[in-house]
This record gives sequence, structure tokens and C-alpha cells, in this order.
Amino acid sequence: MSLETPVRGDAKNSLVDTLKTLAVLFKARIVFLLVMASLGGAFLGAGGLPSLGDMLLLIVSGALAAGGSSAINQIIERDTDTRMGRTEDRPVASGRIAQIPMVWLLSIAMIVVPVMLIVPFNAPMAFYLFAGAAIYIGVYTIWLKPRSVLNIVIGGAAGSAAVMTGGAAVGAASDPGVIILALLVFLWTPAHFWALALYYKDDYAAAQTPMLPVIASEGQTAWWIFIHAAGTAFATLVLAAHPALGLFYLIPVALVTLFMLGWGMRLIRTPSRQHAIRLFVATNVFLLMVFVLIILTTTGRQLFL
Repeated sequence: MSLETPVRGDAKNSLVDTLKTLAVLFKARIVFLLVMASLGGAFLGAGGLPSLGDMLLLIVSGALAAGGSSAINQIIERDTDTRMGRTEDRPVASGRIAQIPMVWLLSIAMIVVPVMLIVPFNAPMAFYLFAGAAIYIGVYTIWLKPRSVLNIVIGGAAGSAAVMTGGAAVGAASDPGVIILALLVFLWTPAHFWALALYYKDDYAAAQTPMLPVIASEGQTAWWIFIHAAGTAFATLVLAAHPALGLFYLIPVALVTLFMLGWGMRLIRTPSRQHAIRLFVATNVFLLMVFVLIILTTTGRQLFL
């Protein structure tokens, strides 16, 4: 049974179109970043290269749970998505996917099955894996997003749960570095998302979603973004004190951090949509580089020092 309803002529049977639809439904880009967050937690907690089994389990379970959560998010928000230019073409909102009950069932299974399989031999990992999905769906999507300007602030804990899942996968959920990395992601999330929300301010206003740029002025939003970016920068640099990181991590990550803060300062000076979207891109690059540097540094120190 196809997930797609006929949309246009020959395209209904196109494998490429189907893959694109699924990539949007399961938010492949976000899933990739969350998997990288979990790997960052695992490499940092292990102080180097985790076992192949731990990495495969982490990647597969994390991708499934994050993808399932993303699909449920789109089902719940399908009416809101139709009122926003950025999201009106999403598969559920646009009607390209009509089998909603099947998507519900598949998405729930993508979360529950990995959690249940992991519980018997790594309960902490299963807990954080489930917590990430529960926070994103229950706390953020259903409760806070339509009601409170703090939606993305508290909802950012879902990303932190990915880091903790990685730490727990290698038995290091209590490692101070893993906890600081989780805090880093928590602080990063509002700065990252508010920059995007500032660019799409009119969309969120039309959807009556109380994102910070809808409630506050552009100048106030820019300052709140920078405050969170500065907190993120502090946590990023503190991580260098971890025995598995040090100067090999500190020097390049300091440059990436300055890159992000520089765009934050530009937004304060000129709180425009153009600067907001550039800061959004900068925050994406920053976080990905933090995870890559953690993975490379911990592995390099383990192999060569």
C-alpha cells in the first residue's frame, strides 16, 4: 500500500518523489543532527571510539525514534501547518499522505519497539530514548508550542535527551562531559529556532503560535538569541576541560564558536530577516562541527596519544 495519494500523472509512482516525501515526513535533516548529538554523547562518554555494536544500536534506534516523533508532530500540527507558508506543503498538511492511521501506527512503533528491545539490557538508554520522544511530542508539540513563549526553551530538552541516550549507550550517562554537552544542546536550541522563527515571524503570527518573535520586538528577540548563544558558547568552551578533549578540541571549536557569535552580534546590530536566517544556518554549522570535533578528537587521542 502506498503512502502517497495520486498527486500528478506519472509522478505518483516515482521512487524519487516517494523518498522525498518520506524524508520530509520523518524530518531527515533533524534526525541526522539528533543522531550526531547521540554519537557525540557516546564518543565523549567512552573517551574514544565506542564498540561497533553500541554505535549501530544508537544510530538505528535514535533514527527510528526521532523519525517517528517527527511524523507524529506533523500529524498533530497538520491544521496549523496549512496556515504557514513554510509548512503548508508538508506531506500530511498538503494531503499527499492520506493514510493517517497507518502513519500513526508506524510512527508509534518506530518509538516503542526500539525502546522495548533496549530495556532488558540497557534501561538508562531506553529511558532517555523514550524521554526524548515524550518531550518532543507531549511537552513541546501538544502542551507548550500552542500555549507558551517558553515552548522551544523547555522543548529543547528533547535534543538534550539525544546526547544522554548516547552517553547511556556506553554506560556514561553520569559523565560530566556528557551532561555539559546535553546542557549545550539545551541552550543552543532556543537560539537556533528563534532565529528561524524571526525569519518566519509572519507565518507564526498567522498560525497564532506564540513564538518569541511574535510576542517580542525584533530587537528584543535578537538579544534573547544572543544570550542563549553566549550560554551555548560558554558550555562549548568548558567542555575542553574534559580529559578526552583538551586543546585539540578547544582551538578549532573556539573558531566555530566565534563564527556563531559573530552572526549573533550582526543580528543585534541589524535585526533583519536576512541576518536571522544567516544566523540560523550558522547555528546549524556550529552544532554539527561541535559533534564532529568531539568525535574526531576523542578518537584521535585514543588512537594516537
